[in-house]
Amino acid sequence: MSAPRNGLVLITGLSGSGKSTVAKSLEDLGYYCIDNLPLKLLGRLLTDPLETSGTSQDIAVVTDVRAPGFAEEFPKLLASADVARHEPVVLFLEADDETLVRRFSETRRSHPIGDTGSLIESIQLERQLLSEVRGAADRVFDSSEWTIHELRDQVRLEFGQDRDVAAGPIVTLTSFGFKYGIPYGTDLLFDVRFLPNPYFVDGLRELTGRDAPVLEYLEGEAEYQELVDKLHDFIAYLLPKYDHEQRSYVSIGVGCTGGRHRSVAVTEEINKRLEEEGWTLRKSHRDAGR
Repeated sequence: MSAPRNGLVLITGLSGSGKSTVAKSLEDLGYYCIDNLPLKLLGRLLTDPLETSGTSQDIAVVTDVRAPGFAEEFPKLLASADVARHEPVVLFLEADDETLVRRFSETRRSHPIGDTGSLIESIQLERQLLSEVRGAADRVFDSSEWTIHELRDQVRLEFGQDRDVAAGPIVTLTSFGFKYGIPYGTDLLFDVRFLPNPYFVDGLRELTGRDAPVLEYLEGEAEYQELVDKLHDFIAYLLPKYDHEQRSYVSIGVGCTGGRHRSVAVTEEINKRLEEEGWTLRKSHRDAGR
């Protein structure tokens, strides 16, 4: 039986062209990502990716002029790749001089080739040094006119086809009590304190919104069913929008006074409906046990 073959993407190109964004996007697609790997280790990786990385995942490596001698050594290392063990793809990123100058000015970072004079001279020298590397590339992305989101879209289009990745963002649903504070980092917050409170009904105070008697009580109130329907419709409308923007996580908080009855019941029902629609979910009831 032949050894397993790794997919291997070598991300290189001009400084400031978006290599880090591409690496993060590939990581979201399930790649094992390595940034600024020394050339000696890169040579070993190209020869035996499984042994060097210790993983059978597909691998993405950012490698560029930060490594001494990169422009001269990279084409030689690429020629030594063991194509029986992996499928190397060289992705070269570039942008026009004006765009790169603007990006460096915005980030206030120094150029890796910083001892040549002005910023534009460093950019032009790097472009010249990497001309052979660019010629060896399998794919070239010019990010001059792309936003970060458009660059991530391009990565997903080029490398995300036929990959087993979660559909859409991971949705976290948290019920809570306003008396204990709002959960940190909540993207969407819903207040359900206007619903009739089971806390004041004999026999329901010690139960939670997951218990049948509490749920039966709430379902007997017209406002509860109307709220759940409208809340679900609103969230179901928003999630594809977040997915289009490639949001990895969306955090939703549902609060009532103590976080024990109304918010728990609403969260359970919304979770059930979203689960049926195929979203990736995480659910918690922060204050139900208080």
